[in-house]
Amino acid sequence: MQAQECLANGTEKQTDWNTIDWQKANRTVRNLRHRIFRATQEGNLKKVRSLQKLMLKSYSNRLMSVRRVAQINAGKHTPGVDKLVIKTPAARARMVDALAHYTLWQAKPARRVYIPKANNKLRPLGIPVVVDRCLQAMVKNALEPAWEARFEGSSYGFRPGRSSHDAIEKIYGLARPNKTKKWVLDADIRGAFDNISHEYLLKTLGPVPGKELIKQWLKAGYVEHGTFHATEQGTPQGGVVSPVLANIALHGMEEAIGVKYDYRGQLIGKRAVVRYADDFVCFCETKEDAEQVQKILVEWLKERGLTLSEEKTRIVHLTEGFSFLGFNIRHYPAPLTSRTGWKLLIKPSKESIHDVQKKLKDLWKKVQGTNIQVVLGKLNPVIRGWANYFRTAVAKEIFSSLDRWMFYKADRHTRRMHPKKSKDWRHQKYWGRFHLDRLDPWVFGDKQTGAYLLKFSWFPIERHVLVKGTSSPDDPRLADYWMKRQAAKAKDLTFSKQKLAKRQKGRCLECGESLFNDEELHVHHRLAKSQGGKDTYSNLVLVHLLCHQHIHAVTERTMRDCQKYNDQELLKDESATTQRSKQKEKKESCCS
Repeated sequence: MQAQECLANGTEKQTDWNTIDWQKANRTVRNLRHRIFRATQEGNLKKVRSLQKLMLKSYSNRLMSVRRVAQINAGKHTPGVDKLVIKTPAARARMVDALAHYTLWQAKPARRVYIPKANNKLRPLGIPVVVDRCLQAMVKNALEPAWEARFEGSSYGFRPGRSSHDAIEKIYGLARPNKTKKWVLDADIRGAFDNISHEYLLKTLGPVPGKELIKQWLKAGYVEHGTFHATEQGTPQGGVVSPVLANIALHGMEEAIGVKYDYRGQLIGKRAVVRYADDFVCFCETKEDAEQVQKILVEWLKERGLTLSEEKTRIVHLTEGFSFLGFNIRHYPAPLTSRTGWKLLIKPSKESIHDVQKKLKDLWKKVQGTNIQVVLGKLNPVIRGWANYFRTAVAKEIFSSLDRWMFYKADRHTRRMHPKKSKDWRHQKYWGRFHLDRLDPWVFGDKQTGAYLLKFSWFPIERHVLVKGTSSPDDPRLADYWMKRQAAKAKDLTFSKQKLAKRQKGRCLECGESLFNDEELHVHHRLAKSQGGKDTYSNLVLVHLLCHQHIHAVTERTMRDCQKYNDQELLKDESATTQRSKQKEKKESCCS
């Protein structure tokens, strides 16, 4: 059955994916989210439910949900039990039309797969069928803004505008040596996503539109090796809406342990908590108080069907330290440099360093016997991702030690590639001053193409700016705040792209959404080069990769011209960016 959108005059139309006005669709969904958020803050429950129903019926919500599931999300090519994947514009359009009859849908069981965890164990993952994923994205847009208006400021996991770096920065403020909360309950919930009580979750949701679908997803079960398994508790890991449901189930932790704030939102009580999804730490002034908090949370979690892991939950003093989200937080003696005699250092944890070394070591083994372009293509994304994640910590020495370790690995790789060649020959062939703006003759690379291996130490250490209180992107009153916060992310772009992003006020000119939503960015020529367009700023705009593909859906030659320009990565402007960075570092070193 092919569903169609019924128009107001009774006629029907089919979606043409290549003619969609993405700016209008994004603006409609964003405005509805803002209205739901505002109505929730005002306590107008009737209006909230009405707007949520409107969101579920919204054609724009269907468009944005299919786009996210079928084109943006990492699992877009992963099928469910029906083995269906949406790959073509026509298939995406048919899905949009079919979702109009969402109330007739019966949820299908998820496909159970296992993915490796950092501790060499396996994490179960439930992959819903693609229709369920699209419907979950629709329900998420209706459900999330209402809860964003209620969620506590200490919750940072899987929420719009928040990240693990915000959680670490919050801990930095709580754990400074001049603060009084020096005892930490480092807690671990046993199998949080697998054990959340369905009854508690559905009761907490209340009479929300789409609740019947949520209940179906919770009870849908999963298929493993061809065998169906029912689910009586837990939320399916791998579902689009699952992180929101988990946050709803764990909402209220601050109130449970008695965290207090003044009228300005400043913490005034003797306790504090920082939560990232199901991982959390509580700060207390005494060990006895931390033990009391643990007892309170055991009872609080029991109501939700959850328990603390006795093996992994512990109470520690900050001088002993603890690890959270890959970082190690600890007080170190500093009798000569600090009034308190201690200094707080947040570093990459030993486990995180070991994990990245193991990953890189495995990649070095896999690329044995391949050409250097393959080597660089495999290793650089890992280096870039790890360095970008930990560049907010005290990581300069660790970055340098990893560079030395990588030099050894690269040297060993070339010895195996050329066992009969001398060390001088190998170094002459594979090392050189590839990065033209750095006076470093020991960069591993390919002299034919100029491509080179990144170094961890090239990523400057920068403090992350903590998100304010309970601020949410769904709050229309904070539009300017979020615009400035998003613009700050532009510093990771090349100078040319920074300039374009600033001119566009951080918005994609095709879909109207923020440029910094983790999608790949492309430079688009307003007037195609095949029609005489030039590589000048007046003829360039910055758009998402998918938006770029949408613009040129029927013009392949124009897309090739723009792709060539993007591949160049605006090298002449990168040189200027690096030069300014050096001048800034030199100025800071002089000041210190």
